[in-house]
Amino acid sequence: MAQQNSFDVTTGVDLQEVDNAVNQAQKEVAQRYDFKGATATIEFKRAEGLLLLHADSDFRMQQLWDVVQTKLIKRQVPVKNLDVGEVKPAGGDTVRREIKLKMALDAETAKKVAAAIKEAKMRKVQASIQGDQVRVAGPDRDDLQQAMAMLRATDFGVELKFGNYR
Repeated sequence: MAQQNSFDVTTGVDLQEVDNAVNQAQKEVAQRYDFKGATATIEFKRAEGLLLLHADSDFRMQQLWDVVQTKLIKRQVPVKNLDVGEVKPAGGDTVRREIKLKMALDAETAKKVAAAIKEAKMRKVQASIQGDQVRVAGPDRDDLQQAMAMLRATDFGVELKFGNYR
């Protein structure tokens, strides 16, 4: 029997890089002249994978989001893995925005990944959903490389990571 090769498809963000980006953004906001005397805070709840932005107007919220997004991009945090919420009014004429970090493949995305591999009709390459990841297996490593290339070219709404390649 031929040896089965496989790799796992997952997603996620590096929480340390998010923390570093938030710290850099807080420093920039503290230094910028247009934020002097204004309410503009960034809070990172690591355990929940949540960023909370708090500002005193919609305009400042947009500026604050631009600063945070720029710092995240510079730290190479995939912006696709951010679930940006709506700007909502908070107490005292302020606004807030929640940004959730997508740390794992949800069931819907995992099904899309598995279906894309099945639709590609690659010989003997099979995908199986295992919790918050998709295991792709096949006897030929070249076919697995083609599957990776096909998945990279397809947009699933999150940044895919390939690991555990054997």
